[in-house]
Amino acid sequence: MSTVICRNLHKSFDNLPVVQDVSLSVAPGEILVLLGPSGCGKTTTLRLIAGFERLDDGRIEINNQLMADATHHVPPEKRRIGIVFQDYAIFPHLSLAQNVGFGLKRGQSARVDEMLNFVGLDGLGERMPHQLSGGQQQRVALARALAPQPIVLLLDEPFSNLDAALRVEMRQEVRRLLKASGTTAVFVTHDQEEALFMGDLVGVMNGGRLEQVGSPEAIFHQPRSRFVAEFLGQTDFLPGQVTKQGVQTPLGILPQTLLLPNGTAIEVAIRPDDLQVLPDDAGNGRIVSRQFVGIAFVYGVRLNDGTLVHSWQPHENSFVEGTAVSVHFASPHSLPCFHQNHVVPDKSR
Repeated sequence: MSTVICRNLHKSFDNLPVVQDVSLSVAPGEILVLLGPSGCGKTTTLRLIAGFERLDDGRIEINNQLMADATHHVPPEKRRIGIVFQDYAIFPHLSLAQNVGFGLKRGQSARVDEMLNFVGLDGLGERMPHQLSGGQQQRVALARALAPQPIVLLLDEPFSNLDAALRVEMRQEVRRLLKASGTTAVFVTHDQEEALFMGDLVGVMNGGRLEQVGSPEAIFHQPRSRFVAEFLGQTDFLPGQVTKQGVQTPLGILPQTLLLPNGTAIEVAIRPDDLQVLPDDAGNGRIVSRQFVGIAFVYGVRLNDGTLVHSWQPHENSFVEGTAVSVHFASPHSLPCFHQNHVVPDKSR
């Protein structure tokens, strides 16, 4: 049984489609992350679930109750949802305890104390928001959203105002708290690392459409469209051609049997860890860029046919720009192949 069900959602503004035919479901206690670039429709989808926007068409159910369709609209305050906004929306003139208790009935001070303790702010109820760090303000916003025991919690880019180190710390803490409370959540972000960490499921949106929904591992390793492959990770695309032996590429034969006629032109998605690079004066490429990332170098390599690829190498493999190299597939594992922007089934899997 799903807590949130969205079927064929459509929403336009000034005749411009923003959400197109989006369908998804979130099971009780599950975290779904909507991921995509700015303007892809993820925040509008969240606002439709919240009730801040009216559907043009489709259907939204929360806890088996109809919340919205083309003619029916339950207002936000009657949907039993909690919301954590990008800017937290904490009342600056209210104490922590007053902020957390804002949506509660009188006489529920025990619930306020319980939630402050739950988010690690026990004993700080009398402090004012300006006395808190960014991370503590985030915890207050979360405690306030969870205090009324919502059916589902909606989070819209909640870590975007935090610095990088605190953002990592808070995403770990918020996921732990959500799981500890058993809260069903829909989380919006444009940060792929955040999405892969936070989500039990990740939905990748593009141009108002939901391109793919699946586990973080499936989304990353088994993209169903060229857009998903390109958006997740640092992805390059090698030109290829289907042959009887496999896929012919500038790096040699990729031993995959695709469900396409021989001679069909395709693209092979590769990431930096898919390639091995070794110095070789007679090699098939030349290093044109290098980026040190601490534990490794990421090299940009221009192949002899002009294709640019990237390779992740251990930090001890330090090569200067201009070094001639040979580039090979690092291992024989199957790589996603695309024809006309769609993934091609691999018979060898």
